[in-house]
Amino acid sequence: MPKSELYELAEKYRPEFPIFRSASYLNSCSLGALSQRSRAALSEFADLWDRRGASAWYEHWLNACDDTRAAFARLVGADVSETALAPSISAALSSIVSAVDFGVRPKVVTSELDFPTLVYQFLARGADGIETVVLPSPDGVSVPLESFAETIDERTALVATSHVYFTSGAIQDVAALARLAHERGALCLIDAYQSTGQLPVDARELGVDFLLSGALKWLLGGAGLAYVYVRGPLIEGLEPTAVSWFGVEDQFAFDPMAFKLRADARRFELGTPAVPTVYTARAGLQLIDEVGVERIRRRVSSLTEDLLQRALAAGFRVRSAADPEKRSGIVMVEHPDPAVAVRRLAEAGVIVDHRPGAVRFSPHFYNTTDDSQKAIRVLGG
Repeated sequence: MPKSELYELAEKYRPEFPIFRSASYLNSCSLGALSQRSRAALSEFADLWDRRGASAWYEHWLNACDDTRAAFARLVGADVSETALAPSISAALSSIVSAVDFGVRPKVVTSELDFPTLVYQFLARGADGIETVVLPSPDGVSVPLESFAETIDERTALVATSHVYFTSGAIQDVAALARLAHERGALCLIDAYQSTGQLPVDARELGVDFLLSGALKWLLGGAGLAYVYVRGPLIEGLEPTAVSWFGVEDQFAFDPMAFKLRADARRFELGTPAVPTVYTARAGLQLIDEVGVERIRRRVSSLTEDLLQRALAAGFRVRSAADPEKRSGIVMVEHPDPAVAVRRLAEAGVIVDHRPGAVRFSPHFYNTTDDSQKAIRVLGG
């Protein structure tokens, strides 16, 4: 990607994000920056609430939910019938896991690098007979594909892991994981919260059975909304027991005696969605689509390599995949007291985050190398 195009991308879109008027924001893997168009969308929601009250549901808000499902479907190469909305990854997991049969295959394979929510879902069900295998990481960066291959067997119901590890930014070979799972008769569930929006993601091409993401981070939509993909041919055979009125056919009949799950992935929807976030999330998805995920990947990759090299040159150790192609837009710079370092950076106008043993930087397409230069200078000062 030519340098001029890189600069043009930042020049065009950076003014869309007011936070850069006062700070260098390098924390998109915790919370995407608020765009002017998402703020405008939030105002639109409030104006409709003010003018229309509850009638806004039927005239506007349900349509906004439909738009958001459709936008997510386009983003991950799915049909809209394969997508659903959820209040969180935790809620989405609860509904999906309630539909999986663990009777003959009681085993779930996950890893110690996955976000705890994913692992907790299964550890909490130990009394129900679910056996959770948490694979160790030999280097704190990733888990070898061979470890999954050695562990997935005929007793495995589900392989549940991340596309991008929040702990290191390393990208997993999800397609290979899905093939491994299917060869042994297991299903594959992928937490793509840290990949959608910064990496190209095609759920069908990857071959996964479930893919979960959310508006909060790289998709620039704010808190309170998660996205669900369920592979179409599976849906009819999956009957969740964690259900709600949004997951049934003819929901507005309000008939407690007529329980029939929706025929599509919306059978996994749990309750009334957070409509304010639906509005900001729809705007975020529109922005990501406008910029283009392929272009975002190239931009973020360039910024990541720049930040990583600056950190190494300043004498820091970086927790990162060895292969640049396996690196995402998360740079973990090891530090003896990361919480103190993050506070010091904030005082200097650099907003980042910390995780055990490291300061976590996460540039997005709206960042520049000046942000990285300032961040590493302050961190080393």
